[in-house]
Amino acid sequence: MTVGSTLNRPSNTRFDRKLSAPLVLGSMLNPVNSTMISVSLIPIGLAFGVPPSTTAWLVSALYLTTAVGQPVIGRLVDRFGPRPLYLAGSALVGIGGLLGTLAPSLGFLIAARVLIGLGTSAAYPAAMFLIRREAERTGRDTPGGILTALSVAGQTTGVLGPTLGGVLIDVGGWRTIFAVNLPLALACVVLGMLRLPKIPTPRRADVGGIDTPGMTLFATMLTAAMLFLMNPHVSNWYLPVLAVAAAAALTFRELHTAKPFLDLRVLGGNLPLLATFLRQLLSYTVAYAFLYGFTQWLEECRGLSASSTGLILLPMSLIGIGTSILAGRRSEVRGKLVIGSIAMIAACSILLFLNSSTTIWILVGIGVFTGTQQGLNGLANQNALYHQADPERMGSSAGLLRTFTYLGAMVAAAAVAAAFGHGADTSGLHNLALFLLPCAALLLVVTLADRSLSHVVPANPQ
Repeated sequence: MTVGSTLNRPSNTRFDRKLSAPLVLGSMLNPVNSTMISVSLIPIGLAFGVPPSTTAWLVSALYLTTAVGQPVIGRLVDRFGPRPLYLAGSALVGIGGLLGTLAPSLGFLIAARVLIGLGTSAAYPAAMFLIRREAERTGRDTPGGILTALSVAGQTTGVLGPTLGGVLIDVGGWRTIFAVNLPLALACVVLGMLRLPKIPTPRRADVGGIDTPGMTLFATMLTAAMLFLMNPHVSNWYLPVLAVAAAAALTFRELHTAKPFLDLRVLGGNLPLLATFLRQLLSYTVAYAFLYGFTQWLEECRGLSASSTGLILLPMSLIGIGTSILAGRRSEVRGKLVIGSIAMIAACSILLFLNSSTTIWILVGIGVFTGTQQGLNGLANQNALYHQADPERMGSSAGLLRTFTYLGAMVAAAAVAAAFGHGADTSGLHNLALFLLPCAALLLVVTLADRSLSHVVPANPQ
């Protein structure tokens, strides 16, 4: 062995386990804030004397901010490294939590949710960036365990969020769901300072290389599109027009600038990555529409209480978490997506046959299929993106994956609103199923047609 080869070999070829705690904890902030708010909307509305249509902005504000913020902050992670963005984002979550705790009006609460959404947008792109960097540093593929941990952490906090929110409200009122961000953000800042590496790079001083006009056009396009999805009425015709105009300007800008925010030439040539984004959109459109629609139908048409509905949905959540843990031990990506797509088709098909007299066991049984697809599709798409994205743009690519997640949530909300225009009755549920079934079928078609998934490099355990 030559001296040169010895010097070039990494001194430590194992994944740096000290990164796991800050990466997993940071990635939990967004889903826990997304779900805790659901049980506090009524008490917040009573406190400020506003209707549910107004408090709904507390939900939409975070979704909208996160959908726009994740790829933008992800690109900043690519340029300046993950540590400063992770620390700044965590601090912003703490500031948002403090503002919400002391908020004198609903407007201040919405502002707090925007700050929390922007702050929580940094952790996931930073995590994916560091995981990819570790693979390059060690010369070995990243262990599947850390990717699985990110997926399971998001699902677990999403499941426990409403329960945690309910406990906090019982103990200290609705303001506690904002106050809980203070210790969580502090823990992220401390762990980030102690464990995240400083990555020196000449690009850190290259502020002029940031495509601010491109980011602005992207934010304008996505904001207009999502605002229309949140309220798709004819009176809002100008929103899709604005979105199309911004998209056209963004395309022209990104094709004629040296350092684009979205490198459309590279992105357009990466068909496997575009297919992953499409699969993420389809997966979460069905998942969120099923969750929102099925839950409302159980309470309004089937006549179940909120607690009984939660018990019916609990097996679905547990199966989703268990499936992610078990599937994370296997390297297949395409197989996960195929099984997840079939489970999704089965769940949507069953919805077509439900009625107000359907037995509880059948309602619980649907959780087997929905939990399976939730546990497989998100994990598989995340692993696919890890191998398909340009390593130099891992942060922004990971952010875009989350953007398509929230686009799916907005499409789902619009679909549920259209199907339940006259109430969450059985006819509306069947109409919703007729919309979801082609989406699930298209997900299977896209998966089967994507031959590149067979060549995705597996994540080896260490």
